[in-house]
Amino acid sequence: MVVKAYGTQAATLPLEPMDITRRTVGAHDVQIEILFCGICHSDLHQARSEWAGTLYPCVPGHEIVGRVAEVGAHVTAHKPGDLVGVGCIVDSCRHCAECDEGLENYCDGMVGTYNGQTADPPGHTLGGYSQQVVVHEHYVLKITHPEEQLAAVAPLLCAGITTWSPLRHWGAGPGRKVGIVGIGGLGHMGIKLARALGAHVVAFTTSEGKREDALKLGADEVVVSRDAEAMGAHAQSFDLILNTVAAPHDLDAFLTLLKRDGTMTLVGAPAAPHPSPNVFNFIMRRRSLAGSMIGGIPETQEMLDFCAEHGITADIEMIRAEEIETAYERMLKGDVKYRFVMDIATM
Repeated sequence: MVVKAYGTQAATLPLEPMDITRRTVGAHDVQIEILFCGICHSDLHQARSEWAGTLYPCVPGHEIVGRVAEVGAHVTAHKPGDLVGVGCIVDSCRHCAECDEGLENYCDGMVGTYNGQTADPPGHTLGGYSQQVVVHEHYVLKITHPEEQLAAVAPLLCAGITTWSPLRHWGAGPGRKVGIVGIGGLGHMGIKLARALGAHVVAFTTSEGKREDALKLGADEVVVSRDAEAMGAHAQSFDLILNTVAAPHDLDAFLTLLKRDGTMTLVGAPAAPHPSPNVFNFIMRRRSLAGSMIGGIPETQEMLDFCAEHGITADIEMIRAEEIETAYERMLKGDVKYRFVMDIATM
């Protein structure tokens, strides 16, 4: 099946219209008519080969929402007409310890929604900047938000689960003080989710101009991280800090804000390493520095259900397919509140 898509043939070329081939629907497959696809910073990194190993042609997109068009003979959980989503994972080994525990995101055989090895043409997966996709039923997620919110649900499939997974794993909730570093695509979701989970939420930003936005998103307090006095007022007080910043920066400034046994979890992926933190900031208070990558299929479904129940979506700006390069350039400048979403009907 040939469908229209937006992708690139090389790191130095812009994304442009192209035709791609999707596989025939197998017994356990779900064919999805894609309606909207969120634009993630990872898409830009991969398309422009800023991360090693990009396979071309590259069709990015792993924040997919749409409608089931066809299902295989053995599919029982989905039917034509259902609203569904596909996130960052379209396959895994399904038999390792990680898969058995519903943590397919840590499976060594995990296949990404784009740029992952596959038997389908052209030999690697092609993502959601396209009209349709065919995915094994195990990796297709139910969406119960109202249909009119569907575009704003798309970023939950990456930005939402990337923040939800560590917030749940490290216990954000009532009686816990949680910091969210960075107010962007990931950070704005971190604020919303931590608040909905019942935590006391403090947003950190380098810009005084983002204070009002952070409060509207649900932060209880906002700290400008360049203000040493304001940072010092929160010393040794946080249970968890979720650091969403995707640029190298001083981690020690935030590690000193953790309580004894507190954890800072990194979810931002900078192109260059952070400066090494001071080991005594760990030793003296038994603090931890951790990382987290997206989430498994069960917890992604849990996150979607929680967001539907609490009326949570991403703050988005809709773009037409032909505006993708402009969106990339604006994203590099931080000129979006807070996630671009492509309207696939414009393709």
